[in-house]
Amino acid sequence: MNKPLKILLCAGEVSGDMHAAALMRALRTAAGSPILFRGFGGDAMRAEGAELLYHTDRIAIIGITPVLLNLPFLLGMMRHMKREILAWQPDLVLTVDYPGMNLRLARFAHDRGFKTVHYICPQVWAWHRGRIPKLARMLDLLLCILPFEPALFKQTPLAARFTGHPLVDRAAETRAAPPAALPWDGAHRIALLPGSRAGEITRILPRLLAAAALLDARLDGDCSFIIPAPTPAMRALGEAVAARARTRPARLAFVDGQARHVMLQAHAAAVASGTATLEACLMRCPTVLVYTASRITYWIARWLVKGIRHLGLANIIAGREVMPELLQDAFTPQRLADQLHRYLADAGERARTLAALDATIALLGDGGASARAADAILSNPNLKHSGDADKR
Repeated sequence: MNKPLKILLCAGEVSGDMHAAALMRALRTAAGSPILFRGFGGDAMRAEGAELLYHTDRIAIIGITPVLLNLPFLLGMMRHMKREILAWQPDLVLTVDYPGMNLRLARFAHDRGFKTVHYICPQVWAWHRGRIPKLARMLDLLLCILPFEPALFKQTPLAARFTGHPLVDRAAETRAAPPAALPWDGAHRIALLPGSRAGEITRILPRLLAAAALLDARLDGDCSFIIPAPTPAMRALGEAVAARARTRPARLAFVDGQARHVMLQAHAAAVASGTATLEACLMRCPTVLVYTASRITYWIARWLVKGIRHLGLANIIAGREVMPELLQDAFTPQRLADQLHRYLADAGERARTLAALDATIALLGDGGASARAADAILSNPNLKHSGDADKR
């Protein structure tokens, strides 16, 4: 009897955890035999049976200052994961997004003879194209979720495959499911998504609540706001931030998860930059993208990112602004309330926005991304670890 395939699976953020869990299901289905998963991730991976050594609640960190403050922990985690690779001897090291740590792990593993696959191409098209040849030296397979990404690697020996965007499948599942019972309590339904990281919630949620209060007053107090929390820990933090907020709307509810269901039923949304903005597009929810970071983080990002005009993924895919972006000082409660009001009160604005979202959705193609990614991994003839002991 063959031993189960062992995959070290690493996802460091809520969105990566979601994609990793879907890929776990697809790999088991395609393999038709047991697979053992161990690594780091979140609740979705755990629900699929992964043994988690670290949870996303602790490791989803963004920004220069937060990373520096957590550097001792992150370095200790890196050392631990390297020891885990050598001790557990996985057949494959499969990293999902989270390039800052994951690509370092991939390089370590590849240098020691382990096979490496990275799912969700780093945004080399936006900044630091010098990473392209480096990725080719540390990976055996790169799975891309945007159609223009594989062409960036044509001049390298790296196999880069477009598998489709996994959110297309998740969106279809949500639309096909029975309507979720959500605590809406007003004529105007607005989703508020302040992000999935603790730092984002503490920075962004107070401004969202202030904008919600302004909008509610403008619409005669007939608005209902729902905040879908990605994890119980982030819900507890969000509720604490809301309790301390100077201004907040009268009708505000938190729910556990269900972000896509909330956006599907909402008439408009304010969403922190990230994967959730593309989910809002796929749910056909008129959305305002918002974000604020520390000034040093923002200016370093502006210096690094070259050649793109937009921050939001839906806007990048569309090649134009299908959802307004309010960033840094432009992200004020009044500006956000004004744009949300246009979505709710201006039929022409709403129709134009929905048409733009539909055109963007069409660019993402059909579903089946996780299944195609699983097939690409399992059909790789060099999947099994070579067992080259002298490299370790």
